[in-house]
Amino acid sequence: MHPVNAVAEAISASLKSVCDVNPTFMSADEKAGALLSLLEVESRTAELRLRVMAAAGDAAEGEGFRSIATWLAHHGHVRRGDAAADLRLAEALDRERPTLAAGVREGRVSIAQARVIAAAVEELPARVGLDVIEAAETKLVELAADHDPSDLAKLGRRILELVDPDRFEEEEARRLADAERRASERQRLRIRALGDGTTRITAVVPDATAARLGTYLHAFSNPRLADGAVRSTVDDADADKPTAFGQRITQPRKMAEAFTQLLETLDPTRLPIHGGDATHVMVTLPFETLKQELGVATIDNTTPGDGFDTITAAQARRLACTAQIIPAVLGTDGEVLDVGRAARLFTKAQRRALALRDGTCRAEGCTIPGTWSEAHHLVPWSHGGATDLDNAALLCSRHHHRAHDAAYDLATLANGDLRFHRRR
Repeated sequence: MHPVNAVAEAISASLKSVCDVNPTFMSADEKAGALLSLLEVESRTAELRLRVMAAAGDAAEGEGFRSIATWLAHHGHVRRGDAAADLRLAEALDRERPTLAAGVREGRVSIAQARVIAAAVEELPARVGLDVIEAAETKLVELAADHDPSDLAKLGRRILELVDPDRFEEEEARRLADAERRASERQRLRIRALGDGTTRITAVVPDATAARLGTYLHAFSNPRLADGAVRSTVDDADADKPTAFGQRITQPRKMAEAFTQLLETLDPTRLPIHGGDATHVMVTLPFETLKQELGVATIDNTTPGDGFDTITAAQARRLACTAQIIPAVLGTDGEVLDVGRAARLFTKAQRRALALRDGTCRAEGCTIPGTWSEAHHLVPWSHGGATDLDNAALLCSRHHHRAHDAAYDLATLANGDLRFHRRR
């Protein structure tokens, strides 16, 4: 019998001899020693299996399998992807990474660490030279004594800085440029209406774009006040209460609300020309609908295929306060009675004056800074309300939605704050 088969049978027999042993009765020191010893045995056994895999191509050919990985997946009932990954590591240890292979055989490097080290060395470009690649392999094997696979992966991405610092900056610049080029080629964004009032936005974007968006959204979802205190955009009284649909207000939901706020604060005059005019949303609604609590408005200039073309009249009235929508109001026979203009929006000077006057959201008890709030028409624009300071108040996004929610009444207190209460 070949020594490898003999060892496999001996290990199997030894394990069978303790299959009925209960480790509960081991001392703490015995358990600790057993765990570390078994981890070393497991790693060395895995290394031996990989060594055999690297030389077992003839076993696969004898049964007509494409590779020993597919043979092992079939006979060993393991995932093909796992078997293929094992074969790649086995071939690397057998043919390309002698230092790493020795570290694994001697128990100094675990299989998980070996995968990370092999991947890190593989990513080094051939132009750095064989001596640098071998130095990187040796250094990572040394670092495995003190670092887990996660830390090794981080060190592996900067290993060139350790073994060849003079070349590192140039290669790092090339690596980042290649990564940015690939990210630019791979970026995708899809918008698809789900038909239930929500739309799924799926995106793969470059890291820089994601970081920029994340910074903006966190600014909206977790604004920091001048005194250094952090305030949530969710009312303190509502933070622990479920919504009308029984859902908690989670951080992902806050981020989604922040995304809406971000879009509503964009300056349309700085956006590209769209259909011959600055980017606006054209909303059509009957005059009676504009005045009523309920109703539906039609979005006329959405992109074909997006799948969304209607919003509630309440949403249209709210957007009329802050967003660059142009409401086309129709009479009873469908004739155009009026096409609104951007003059109904508060100017920058008015916004600055409101920020000085109100300071924060004017909803009772709300401390969201005025810089994160929106200008609201106390008498709705749709009901003839003027766009001036006497008819304006700052409201955070949540309270601005509530101001246009038919389920709430709004009252002005003596100090100018606004009190909301649900209608009965």
